[in-house]
Amino acid sequence: MPEQVTLITGARKGLGRYLAEQRLARGERVYGCSREPSDLVSPRYEHFCLDVSDERAVRQMFSRIRKEAGRLDHLVNNAGVASMNHAMLTPMSVVESILSTNVAGTFLMCREAARVMQTNGFGRIVNVTSVAAPLHLEGESIYAASKSAVQTLTQILAHELAPFGITVNAVGPTPVMTDLIRNVPADRIASLLARQAIPRLGTPEDVHNVVDFFFRKESGFVTAQSVFLGGVC
Repeated sequence: MPEQVTLITGARKGLGRYLAEQRLARGERVYGCSREPSDLVSPRYEHFCLDVSDERAVRQMFSRIRKEAGRLDHLVNNAGVASMNHAMLTPMSVVESILSTNVAGTFLMCREAARVMQTNGFGRIVNVTSVAAPLHLEGESIYAASKSAVQTLTQILAHELAPFGITVNAVGPTPVMTDLIRNVPADRIASLLARQAIPRLGTPEDVHNVVDFFFRKESGFVTAQSVFLGGVC
């Protein structure tokens, strides 16, 4: 069986770093990207420094992956930008940054990945959304809206890419202790957890469990789904 090839965005730290390490542990060839360099060292890992919304840089990365690996089996769109502000206090620069990374960047990565995946008639794309969308969290209007867009994008791309053997799904973590929530007030986190059926913080393992399920060859009939963790619906 050919070596499986996985690309993870936002792979320098946090959840993306954990996912990269888990896929390496499974013997896969892993590519990662982020705006800054990574210190993850493995003979089967290569890191690209880029902005996921930079079309030229993204296309160059995929050209390199196609040339080196000849295939791409899995993509995890983990890169994301968050901001917590009342709508009346949110500057347009923040709006543009969130939509550029979370929506345009996700779309661009999916499009370019599909072009490589279709060559082998197989692909698994997993987009990371957020419980901020279904919970309609106050103070996160643009972030939640961007993640709702990712969910809709997931559903439509699943239909468009199914003829090529490519599935597209999404996972929506509850808060995981990463840099995205490290500065969120404890009372706000507690209030959010109280709205879950299972009132605890998520873990990287929880997220990878879902990603791993979506990646499996046996999951080829599962597409257009968004799984929100912790009992959020």
